[in-house]
This record gives sequence, structure tokens and C-alpha cells, in this order.
Amino acid sequence: MSAVSIRPIERPIQISFDDNRLLPLLFGAYNQNLARIEQKLGVSLSSRGNQVAISGSGPDADAARACLTTLYDRLKRGKHVSLPEVDAALRMIESEIGLASAVRGSEEIVRTQGREQSDGDLEIRTRRRIVQPRTHGQTAYLKALRSHDLVFGIGPAGTGKTYLAVAMGLSFLLEGAVDRLILSRPAVEAGERLGFLPGDMREKVDPYMRPLYDALHDMLTAEQLERYIARGDIEIAPLAFMRGRTLANAFVILDEAQNTTAVQMKMFLTRLGENARMVVAGDLSQIDLPSGVTSGLQDAIDAVTGVEGVSIVRFARADVVRHPLVSRILAAYDHRPGRAAAAPGPSAPAESAPAESAPAESAPGASDQATETPVAGQGKPGRAPSRRARPVS
Repeated sequence: MSAVSIRPIERPIQISFDDNRLLPLLFGAYNQNLARIEQKLGVSLSSRGNQVAISGSGPDADAARACLTTLYDRLKRGKHVSLPEVDAALRMIESEIGLASAVRGSEEIVRTQGREQSDGDLEIRTRRRIVQPRTHGQTAYLKALRSHDLVFGIGPAGTGKTYLAVAMGLSFLLEGAVDRLILSRPAVEAGERLGFLPGDMREKVDPYMRPLYDALHDMLTAEQLERYIARGDIEIAPLAFMRGRTLANAFVILDEAQNTTAVQMKMFLTRLGENARMVVAGDLSQIDLPSGVTSGLQDAIDAVTGVEGVSIVRFARADVVRHPLVSRILAAYDHRPGRAAAAPGPSAPAESAPAESAPAESAPGASDQATETPVAGQGKPGRAPSRRARPVS
């Protein structure tokens, strides 16, 4: 007669909150925040008075308790809580404890290492909104942007590589730490041939620069953006226009860097001038260069790894903050037969320089493009603003 194993029934976890006025905000309209936690973690939440009972497996229940505690602390600091903040808290907790059941379906959970800072430490204030990290990879990225003169942000679409860099550059500009914010992209078509484009030079290149304008419009009013561009405080230009320039007293961002050639990338990196910061963002899985042409982004990573003052931060699928389906789509592409060895590593964990930014480890079995060693050197400490703060325009 075979023995039958009986799993012990785990008692619900009880959480008490000391301010009943915050509970409607914590639970959300029609308890939608609680429903999201239940859906993501597979637990059951029931509220009574100022208490919430959490029923579920041990790790899942612990994660739900950590999530509710994090969101409640955020409300006590006067911050807003809605579904995006709930999702952000779940991502942070998932990557911190490696919860295997935090994401349902076929998506592989990839852990990113790091220690979360408080919201206030990593807030970026712009004219229209306050930008904060929503994953551990984004936290490491913002820490690197503040402490290093040259930062590479590498990873899949939707991880905030460009958006966070634009927000940080704009905050440097508004604080007077730099005189200009310069944004650039290579004018490479995504697998299409658009042919002749009518209009003057700006009208010809603007379609390629549209994602950069979109990020700026999210942080400035249209009138403010036009005024900054007219004064030359914000410049948006294709990569071809960078040759021969020295970019001093500026925060410079190169987007879609995977579509540069090795020669273009070397040219761009050597534009860095006095009191300047530079950010290079790209996704090695979306290269639109002709077949046989080496990506300048990969070439640069191979060249500058270990250089003092440089930080390389790698994002993972766990850092995707767009629609949840985007992360599952990326996982589906990566897991197709015959793709694992060929595709660059969007599933590799985030990396950044030690000390200032969070430590990271490479995913086992990832390709060489996704597993370079962490940067050995440390960058210069963040500079205090060296110029007058800019008045509100």
C-alpha cells in the first residue's frame, strides 16, 4: 500500500495598517489593486477593517505581503498608487526574491540583482511629471546615469533605456548642470526603403527622430519644447551631423545605437567634451544594418569593457514596462527552436559598474553578446550643478 503525502495547510498571513484613510487608495477602485496582486501571484486577499488576510503558498504570500507593504509605504509618503505602481512593485519583488510563480505562462523569469533605493533618491523631476524607476534594472540604470560620464544601456524594447536617459538629461539641463541636451539617432530604416522624402533637412530627418520627440513631449509642454529647441538648449540631430564636433557642457544621448557602424560609433564616442555626459542606448536583437556589417554598439562594448568611468547596464525581459504582452512576445521569439544561440541576449540580466550601481551576474548559457564581464572601474562621482538653474520658461 503506497503512502499518501499530505501537504500541511498554510495559515493565512495577516497584515494590519495603521491609517484607515489610506486603505481605499491602497486597494484601488473596486479593489482593482488587490485583484491585480491576486492575478499575478495566485493568492487570495480578503480585507476586513484595517486588516488584510493573504492565503496562498508561502513564497507567493510573502511576495503579496511585501507588495502591499511597499505600496502602503508609498502612500504614507504622499505618493500616488495605481495599477502601474502595483505592477512596478510586483516586478521589483519578483526580481528580488526570484519568485517562480510570479509570472504565469511560458515566460522565463529572469532575475536582476540590485538593492532598491527609496523613491525620493531616484526621482527625476521634469516640467510635466516625476519619473521613477519601476524595475531593479531601471534602478541600476539611473544610478549609473548619475555617477558615470559614459553609460551603455542595452536590452529589449520597452525597458525605458531611452525614456529614462531623456528624463535624466532634461533634469541636468533644467538644474543648470549642463548647457545643452543633445539627442541623436542613426537615420537607418527598419527593414524598409522609404525612398525620397520631401521637404527641407529637418523635415527629412524628423521621421527618424520621432521617438525622441515623443519622450520630450511627455516631459515638456509643446511651447516649452519649441522654445528650448529654438534657443539651442535642446538639439535633435541625426548621427551624421556629429562628425567634427566637440560636445562640451552637454548631456548627449545616442538612441538605436545598434544601427551604427563601428566607424560611426568610434566617431560618436570621441565627441565627448569637458563637463559632458554621454548615454548610448540600443537593442542588439534589432539590428537593421546590411548583412555582414558589424554593429558599432557590439564593437564598442567589446572595446570599452573595463574602462574607468564607463558603466554598462543590461536590461532583461523582467524590466519591460510596456504592455505585459510585450514581455511574453519577447520570450516567445527567444524560445523558438534554433533561435537561442543566434539571438543576442535580451534575456540576460542587467549589468552595471560595481559600488555605485547594483551588482549583476550573467545568465547561464547566454550568448557572448549578453555576457561580457561587469565594468571593473568606477566612474567619477556625480557633479553638483555648475551653472545657474534655468528659470521656468
